[in-house]
Amino acid sequence: MSASIVGWAHLPFGRFDNLDLEDLIVRAAGEALQNAELDGASVDGIWLGNLNGGFSPDIFASSLALGAHAGLRWKPATRLENACASGSAALYAACDAIESGRAHIALVIGAEKMTGVSGDEVTRILAQCGYSGEAGNPQGGFPGIFGQVTRAYFERYGNHSSTLAKIAAKNHANGVANPWAHMRRDLGFEFCNTVSEKNPYISEPLRKTDCSLVSDGAAALVLASQAAARSFARTVAFRSRVQVNDLLPLASRDVVAFEGPARAWQRALADAGCEVNDLHLAEVHDCFTIAELLSYEAMGLAPAGQGHRAIDSGMVMRDGPLPVNASGGLKAKGHPIGATGVSLHAVAAMQLCGEAGGFQVPDATLAGVFNMGGAAVANYVSILERTR
Repeated sequence: MSASIVGWAHLPFGRFDNLDLEDLIVRAAGEALQNAELDGASVDGIWLGNLNGGFSPDIFASSLALGAHAGLRWKPATRLENACASGSAALYAACDAIESGRAHIALVIGAEKMTGVSGDEVTRILAQCGYSGEAGNPQGGFPGIFGQVTRAYFERYGNHSSTLAKIAAKNHANGVANPWAHMRRDLGFEFCNTVSEKNPYISEPLRKTDCSLVSDGAAALVLASQAAARSFARTVAFRSRVQVNDLLPLASRDVVAFEGPARAWQRALADAGCEVNDLHLAEVHDCFTIAELLSYEAMGLAPAGQGHRAIDSGMVMRDGPLPVNASGGLKAKGHPIGATGVSLHAVAAMQLCGEAGGFQVPDATLAGVFNMGGAAVANYVSILERTR
């Protein structure tokens, strides 16, 4: 009994000094129920993706969602954390409940309040998603980790700084049309490709424009079982969904090979009975531009070391054969950690239902979604298809 997405909500991502974690959770949950034309009494369970780690004093946040509708009181609610894939962890747990028959309607929320602490504290909290045995090496938290990945890629395959700038420029241009994006500004290739006072190195060779934004935000989905989905006007089904975890220590694996994401993509496409070129769009986890470049290779769009061909050829552009991150990606849309996995799936569902507004990909019926936690440690790939 597979699960289908039958409703969603996506709040704007950005810095919101007047909103706390509870505000984000309650608003997203309420709007998703409205979108699905449901009340809380119809929901069998609530799953919340939220890293926290010190961003908010509300660590025990799952029951905050009950404030979205009186009918949600007494419903089971659970918070899940899996680093930057916390949202997908919550979504997959809800799918498991539906597929087991224990639930017919599920409410999934992803939320994070990140801007209530200093930039240094954000770096410290996110660094704890790495391996403690490697703490401080490389320095600089996750920018440092992905800076190391980028240097290793360049050493193996040559300097591709301009490719990373093309990815950043593409995603910022796409984000202009996304009303929920944190940064809706077309920065252009030259700015992204030039180190300057406004675009300094964060962890060489990664520049500021190669790094995703620190954001507040939330998104939510309503899922229904196959039987329950018949009563909804539009349904987006999981044609396949795969989670693949890799070893946590960087020293134990070849981080440039992106083996976990590659295995997840291979299994998800095989389970869905399709090939990557059958997809009409993909939303992938571009926490840093090098992650999107490596995703091209993990998806099978180009051989190892030749991911640049996917963007040089125009394939992944918004008007190309397989648009990647037409929403602007994490790069422009923002990366509120717990919200990201839910956001990626919500945006893909909007696209498949023709409801993505100014960033709509025409005639899209099949989409791929990739969300990861850590540096390719927890890897989630979904193949989504509109079925009604």
